[in-house]
Amino acid sequence: MKKGFIYGLSAYFLWGIFPIYWKFLQHVKPVEILAHRILWAGVFVWLVLAFRRHWNWIAILRHKPIYALIFFASSFFITINWFTYLWSVTNGFIVEASLGYFINPLINVGLGVFFLKERLRAGQLGAIFIAMIGVAYLTMTYGSFPWIALTLAFSFGFYGLLRKTAPLESLEGLSLETMVLFFPALGIIVYLLFNGDSSFMNVNMVTTVLLVFGGVITAVPLILFSASARRITLIALGLLQYVAPTLQFLIGVFLYGEPFNRARFIGFCFIWVALIVYTVEGIVRARKLVRAHY
Repeated sequence: MKKGFIYGLSAYFLWGIFPIYWKFLQHVKPVEILAHRILWAGVFVWLVLAFRRHWNWIAILRHKPIYALIFFASSFFITINWFTYLWSVTNGFIVEASLGYFINPLINVGLGVFFLKERLRAGQLGAIFIAMIGVAYLTMTYGSFPWIALTLAFSFGFYGLLRKTAPLESLEGLSLETMVLFFPALGIIVYLLFNGDSSFMNVNMVTTVLLVFGGVITAVPLILFSASARRITLIALGLLQYVAPTLQFLIGVFLYGEPFNRARFIGFCFIWVALIVYTVEGIVRARKLVRAHY
């Protein structure tokens, strides 16, 4: 349990400080960063699987080809999520990106109700309603629709929904997704290189190394998360998920000085209250189920 908590905290901590890493690549086009992230993440994951000699999961795909289609769809949503995130970080919208991952747990509830016919409890309904007020308030006072936050929240929500219906663990799933995206990513890299519009091996060695290791830092938190999920309770994992957006929010405001005025503060407060309601309701329900079981 203690080891699982450390794994989970490490995963969310790394996800939380990712903006610092990607900021070093803000002179690179987001589409090029994305292509290298996909390419090198795939190489790293396949090397890990080869080292572990873990290939028995491929038999599942042979017996049920529908799972391959699911991963084609999940590849689409994770691509949208990664590109939007990279664009927002490199263009100075880290705070709005953090809002997307604060909202994501509530989006997951809504998708579960709509697609999986899960029952919506009163506390969850209240949390979603409060969050909707917060989004509406931010839209009216900030003067623009928070499309970055909602794109990140919904794309990751649909990604999670699809992965929930597939039998593969995080590492195996990522290997299949990067396989699907490998040749499009390679095509983008080759195109940019031949057109002299690539930063890879053209700007400086630091940029080249950061682009390559972008794939490694994509895979490592997923490996840690997978190890954590098998060892700790869903409640503990649910509480840890707020570490990443909190760190992103603090980095955006205090390290990079992104604007966070009174109107934004009030809008975020609605979201934070919604998350408190959602979390407390989940903890209380879990305790009741434990008492009923015993």
